[in-house]
Amino acid sequence: MRLRLPSLSRRQMISGAVVVVLVAGLVGWAAAPKPKSFRTLDQLVTVHTGPDDSAAVTLDTTLYLPKSAGAGHPVPAILLAHGFGGTKQSVRSDAELFAEQGYAVLAWTAQGFGRSTGEIHVDSPDWEVKDAQRLVDWLAARDDIRKDGADPRVAAVGGSYGGALSLLLAAQDPRIDAIVPMITWNDLVNVFLPGGVFKKQWAGQFFGASDNPDNPQCGRFAADICRVYLNIATTGKATPAAEALLRKSSPSQVLDKIKAPTLLIQGQVDTLFPLSEGDANARGIAANGTPVRVAWFTGGHDGGTGPQSEVDRLRLLTGQWLDHYLKGNGKAPENSFTYSRVSGLNAQGRGLVTAASKTDTYPGLRGDGTSVDLRGPAQQIANPPDGNPAAISSLPIAGLSSLLGASGADVSQEIPGQHADFYSAPLPASVDATGAPVVRLRAASPTGEATLFVKLYDVPAKGAPSIPDGLIAPLHLTGLPKDIADAHPITVTLPAVVHRFEAGSRVRVTIATADTAYWSPAEPEVYSVAVDGAITLPAVAGTPIANPDVIWRYVLAGLVAAIALALLVVLLIARRRSRRIDRSIDADLVDTPLVVRGLRKEYKNFVAVSKVDFTVNRGQVVGLLGPNGAGKTTSLRVLMGLTRPTSGEILVFGHRLLPGSPVLSRVGALVEGPGFLPHLTGAQNLELYWRATGRPEADAHFEEAYDIAGLGSAVHRRVSTYSHGMKQRLAIAQAMLGLPELLVLDEPTDGLDPPQIAEMRKVLRRYATGGRAVLVSSHLLAEVEQTCTDVVVMHRGEVVAAGPVADIVGDSPTVQLDVSDVAEAEKVLRDLVGVSSVAAADGHQSSLVVNVDGTPRAEVVAALVRAGVGIDRVMPRRRLEDAFLSLVGGDTKASGERP
Repeated sequence: MRLRLPSLSRRQMISGAVVVVLVAGLVGWAAAPKPKSFRTLDQLVTVHTGPDDSAAVTLDTTLYLPKSAGAGHPVPAILLAHGFGGTKQSVRSDAELFAEQGYAVLAWTAQGFGRSTGEIHVDSPDWEVKDAQRLVDWLAARDDIRKDGADPRVAAVGGSYGGALSLLLAAQDPRIDAIVPMITWNDLVNVFLPGGVFKKQWAGQFFGASDNPDNPQCGRFAADICRVYLNIATTGKATPAAEALLRKSSPSQVLDKIKAPTLLIQGQVDTLFPLSEGDANARGIAANGTPVRVAWFTGGHDGGTGPQSEVDRLRLLTGQWLDHYLKGNGKAPENSFTYSRVSGLNAQGRGLVTAASKTDTYPGLRGDGTSVDLRGPAQQIANPPDGNPAAISSLPIAGLSSLLGASGADVSQEIPGQHADFYSAPLPASVDATGAPVVRLRAASPTGEATLFVKLYDVPAKGAPSIPDGLIAPLHLTGLPKDIADAHPITVTLPAVVHRFEAGSRVRVTIATADTAYWSPAEPEVYSVAVDGAITLPAVAGTPIANPDVIWRYVLAGLVAAIALALLVVLLIARRRSRRIDRSIDADLVDTPLVVRGLRKEYKNFVAVSKVDFTVNRGQVVGLLGPNGAGKTTSLRVLMGLTRPTSGEILVFGHRLLPGSPVLSRVGALVEGPGFLPHLTGAQNLELYWRATGRPEADAHFEEAYDIAGLGSAVHRRVSTYSHGMKQRLAIAQAMLGLPELLVLDEPTDGLDPPQIAEMRKVLRRYATGGRAVLVSSHLLAEVEQTCTDVVVMHRGEVVAAGPVADIVGDSPTVQLDVSDVAEAEKVLRDLVGVSSVAAADGHQSSLVVNVDGTPRAEVVAALVRAGVGIDRVMPRRRLEDAFLSLVGGDTKASGERP
């Protein structure tokens, strides 16, 4: 049967052309680069700074100025500060976005970084904050900046290092009209010594961001900051003087002086500056009556910016805040609270989708919630010498996180003997935790002191346990009894999270003695720990909110309308075409897995497959062979419905193959290479794939699939950490889910090492038993010869041979002789008329491979016997490779033909 597109009338062709032109025009209009509505001015600005203004520091700046700005049309300004280790280029995209919205944006590189001079004082009010004040002076002197009297209308915006700067600047300079600090700190002492325990890895990452060949130990840090770090990193403790210096750069000391309306944005996936830091800032500023809006999002120092829906929401909130407080547009934004939760997977496989919620007022970290009982006896746990080995709760070192293909909060590993676990019963219903969980514990130590790490785990019914966002609570406890029976309960507030515990999951509280992210006591010791009663998971009664509208969505709406019109035309054509398709079933072939008849696939100026016929029966492992360009992959793509044939037909169990045909549920395939969601584990990918089929979970045979994959515990790791070979094995397991009756594999051994290839050979042979069948395409002829029962050889788009492997190999002009004297045998055979070649057999010291070229084998044997050479064995020698090369004429780079 030939399948061809129906001929189109002149009217249809004209209508289709109009639709194409309309869609192309809209796409071109949307995608065409727009002229910038702003100009930039790069300038090195020298400021006088320091405690007595005696130091001169040069700052590398860029001013983004709307083209409409001028003396007759002054515009409000934004001071845009970068994060630690960055430069003014780090915030370029945000600066351009604000400039497009009509703001003058001044971005600069903080002193101690990039081309700016000076040293790093970590947002000191005497240095970096004063630098920013001088930049406000610089803006005030420009006639194109909007002013209230002599004061410029200006906001301070920044993330992390820049976020703290905006807070400290607003406290120090009353000219600041609004601030938007993001993912930043409240108190550096609490940040780097939470619970009295030094956060060594993040501190090292923070301190290591500065490079200075002239001072390799301190980099470009100021001497006092360097001394503080080196002392704390060595002892694990901060002196009162060190704490005083850190608090000098902490907004916690000046929150009562901030009068600028504040939009606080804090990340939920942040082991450096957790939600508690933003909470402290919000409460301190609001206590003065200053307007404060709080927004949490599913990102942070460990989680990045989050999905696009999060970026849109935060941009909308920021735009509303600045438009009102700088431009005077609209009513005053509410002092509300918004947060978000991961709600599912992006339909395009591009990460996660979030759902945002809102409350009218900020509830803080503690509140009413669900009390979950915990079970488990008091337990003893060991503190290892010098804190090594240590558990892993997160990977705050960005380079290591990216190397492993995971965010810093996506990993956890406990050390046996060094932790105690306390479990809840399976949850009868899902629980949404929004805020800081609270648990009570008891501890005892022979020394009266203990450093402990308290962790909240989500233990799903299926899958690996995980620490929500990698957040843990370090504790340094003193005054402890030696016996746990004498210990008094201690209330522990865990880091705030936004996390859903699904029904059937268990809550686990783990108490560990050492963690790679933190300093630990050097002396080995054994502690006793217990958990009292329950853990409280706080909740927030938020109202769901829609994702913010952005300009490009209106463009997309127009495109969607145009595409819908085009689809209508296509559907009408497809409906007309579908009436011509033969949907009958061949009753004689309902038990035959696959029949291919007269298959042909043409492209515009190219014939990929000209004529293919073959059959795959139950119990067979059929190898599809051919040189590059022979048409193997094209045939498989047609077979799986990924492309339509030009003519011919494919029958699967007697059903003519059509896209979406129900009979495809009886077929498993690996064609086009493995494709998985990298942020999910191997097991989660397989489960998600199976759910998409709509078939019962019991029919999936997951355990058999995991066994086939042979990944062991790695099946519960994120796929982004897999090697190519591991992904290939997982893809084969996915193809075998449900134990389909026909399995189609394209290059299944790609990326596998020799032992894995040998194991795959056994898997395929076993799979074809019990009435199933396998069709496998491979370029490894030796593997096909050892694995397959039958082969189909393609060349230049046609089948040139098909049948059992033994029949294709056929009689051999070459024999292998096992002889007693190799040297003498070789001499005799070279002198024998008709023998064309003699060579040593690979891996056999006493064997020769002889091309007799038609000479009877009996004559060859007789000649050796006459010469006194003993013969142990004579056997034909011909490999599938020999047969393959004879069939394709040595052409291993076949190409398609022109139609």
